[in-house]
Amino acid sequence: MRISAPSCLCPFLVCLCFIQRCYGASHHLPAKVPSFRNGTKLANGETEVHHRPKRGWIWNQFFVLEEHLGTEAQYVGKLHSNSDKGDGSVRYILSGDGAGNIFVIDEVTGDISATKSLDRESKSHYVLHAQALDRNTEEALEPKSEFIIKVQDINDNAPTFPDGPVVATVPEMSELGTSVLQVTASDADDPTYGNSARIVYSVLQGQPYFSIDPKTGIIRTALSEMDREAREHYTVVIQAKDMAGQVGGLSGSTTINITLTDVNDNPPMFPQKNYQLYVPESAQVGKPVGKIKATDEDLGINADIKYSIINSEGANTFSISTERDTREGIISLKKPLNYERKKTYTLHIEGTNTHVDPRFSYLGSFKDTATLKITVGDVDEAPIFSIDHYIMDVYENSPSGTEVGAVTARDPDSRNSPVRYFLDSKEEGVRYFRIDESSGLIRTTQSLDREDISWHNITVMASEVDNPSLLSHVPVTVQVLDVNDNPPEIATDEEVIVCESSRPGQVIQTVTAVDKDDFANGQRFSFALPSQLPVNPNFTLKDNEDGAEIGVGGEVSEQQNDAAAEVFSPDSSASIIARRRRFNQQTQELYELPIVVWDGGEPSLSGTSTLTLRVCPCQRHGKVRMCQGEAFLSSAGLSTGALIAILLCIVILLVIVVLFITLRRSKKEPLIISEEDIRENVVTYDDEGGGEEDTEAFDIIALRNPAAAEEFKFRRDIRPEKRKHCALPRSHRAAAVELDESDVHEFIRQRLVEADMDISVPPYDSLQTYAYEGQGSPTGSVSPLDTPGTQSEQDYNYLDNWGPQFQKLAELYAEAEAEVTA
Repeated sequence: MRISAPSCLCPFLVCLCFIQRCYGASHHLPAKVPSFRNGTKLANGETEVHHRPKRGWIWNQFFVLEEHLGTEAQYVGKLHSNSDKGDGSVRYILSGDGAGNIFVIDEVTGDISATKSLDRESKSHYVLHAQALDRNTEEALEPKSEFIIKVQDINDNAPTFPDGPVVATVPEMSELGTSVLQVTASDADDPTYGNSARIVYSVLQGQPYFSIDPKTGIIRTALSEMDREAREHYTVVIQAKDMAGQVGGLSGSTTINITLTDVNDNPPMFPQKNYQLYVPESAQVGKPVGKIKATDEDLGINADIKYSIINSEGANTFSISTERDTREGIISLKKPLNYERKKTYTLHIEGTNTHVDPRFSYLGSFKDTATLKITVGDVDEAPIFSIDHYIMDVYENSPSGTEVGAVTARDPDSRNSPVRYFLDSKEEGVRYFRIDESSGLIRTTQSLDREDISWHNITVMASEVDNPSLLSHVPVTVQVLDVNDNPPEIATDEEVIVCESSRPGQVIQTVTAVDKDDFANGQRFSFALPSQLPVNPNFTLKDNEDGAEIGVGGEVSEQQNDAAAEVFSPDSSASIIARRRRFNQQTQELYELPIVVWDGGEPSLSGTSTLTLRVCPCQRHGKVRMCQGEAFLSSAGLSTGALIAILLCIVILLVIVVLFITLRRSKKEPLIISEEDIRENVVTYDDEGGGEEDTEAFDIIALRNPAAAEEFKFRRDIRPEKRKHCALPRSHRAAAVELDESDVHEFIRQRLVEADMDISVPPYDSLQTYAYEGQGSPTGSVSPLDTPGTQSEQDYNYLDNWGPQFQKLAELYAEAEAEVTA
């Protein structure tokens, strides 16, 4: 099969016509132009034509322009088969992409046309299949062949940039040609065909500050050393144009917002060179007294400033620091100000950038200085004490009004006003001391006791007479000095144990003395036995240092004074020594030993302490004393073995009791309750009238009046409440109806029937007992429960003769008699 243009008279003309048609109408050239004739030139100059069979024209592709705007279908090309004789016997069919809706074919002539406008950017080519069929037999005359229709591009798309605007930055003071940003535009046209997609960049707005490379789209600075402080923001408009920028090309644009970033190219500067500041002399140390600020046109860390005082006069008294947020210099006081000593100060303050860029060092030093003159203001100040803390002392037991010491304060102002002193009334020490308002002399108000309080802390306040509101305070500590006013005494109050097996000369106990007084060189005590007592035959004292012994009486009488004999002990202790052999607890268990103790104070004081010595049996070597335990065993006559046996018996009995209780709990409780188990109105009388005990008795009237008993039915599965019926008035007793025994029997029978028919009773048998004494006893009854309810007068005074146990019963009847009479 051959694909060609419209047919001509001869094959050559066919080729020319196709070329003309294709080039003129469709601007396409066939991929291959076939030659249908071949000839040989003869000797006579004529040419002999040789004929050969025609072969199929293999066609690979067609071309069609995009965006066709005509009203008629756009001609694409022609299909032709060698089997087509022009008689209409061959039918051409087309299949593939767009066949039938975009591309149509004339079945007779094989002409292909495009019925719709095509867009190359949507689909750049179409693959179709052509076939020639015998119209009569529908048989394929040639195999199905494939060909491509390519959509030829035209310049119908302008260059586009990404969504904008675009933001870019470049440091200020940058060199000429510093790269800022690269922009890239895209064109949807075919870059392989013509110049439709060949883009050129240019600057529409932003000159002369910035330029752009026409091919790469790189934006660069066009001026050097652009200053952010002069202008910070720039708007640059970039154009991209296709067709290599030629006339008729399409274009697109975008906006670039370029910001100059800051660099440290400006030094700090004080707005003025001289400043003044007023500071009162009462300003507190460490507190701010003023501010100063230098300006810097830079931003961020490039504008950070460090302030300093560069002259010694100002640096010794004041300090300056930088407030981070406001970049102000905060001036603070380092030392107290005194108007009377110095009235003015001059400070040289320097402000320096903390982040200096060495690239801009040629611009100069990044610092500035200013002078600050501070004037000290005079303020009325509180009095000042001569020292910050006073320490005084006074002896204890000194009389009231004794001088302790004096404090001194002065007015620091030039007027030198007089000062008044007084004590802080809120403190505890005020009740022990007072102060003279004018002189500041402190005296005691009462006698002091060092053993009670050895140190007193008070606060003295001073104020000017002219201005009492200004106060100053000073602490005063008063130490109470010791005098020897407390006698010494033995350190222990416990009993001293003496073994029965003690030997003469054996140390029984070492005793020490204590004294509440304070001795600067250590306490020294002397011990003695009272001289007014006879010689102690049982015990004596021994000096632990030199071994001297002291008794009482004629043994060392030449070393004793009239009061007692002394043993001076440098280590303040003495030993009690036995003077005889073997003590017996049964004979005498307790001994008392009085000991006189002298201290080493001036004057020397003495005290007598009496020690109790208990005689006890001791174990071997006398180390373990067993006084109470041994005495108990001795008095009971039990040995250690007997005590152990008793303990074992107690343990066995406890085990038996625990087992017995456990066995009883494990057994099931019987259904029959014991006789003592009270489950319903069971009352037992064990006495013959016991006074107040009868007030807890059961009301027997229920037996005598069955009709009234129905009103007082109680549940038989719970215990009834106790009711008192002993002291009923005589009128109530008289109202009761006396019944015979048949009434009582009938009542008991009714109750038995009720108990049998009651379904609310517990599921076990219940014993209900009703006691009835009967009537007509010749001896009568002393119980008021059995007394017939009559209104007869009766004298109960005879009950007083029956003894004390009937006295309460007589009183009850007497009260009831009085109520009836009333």
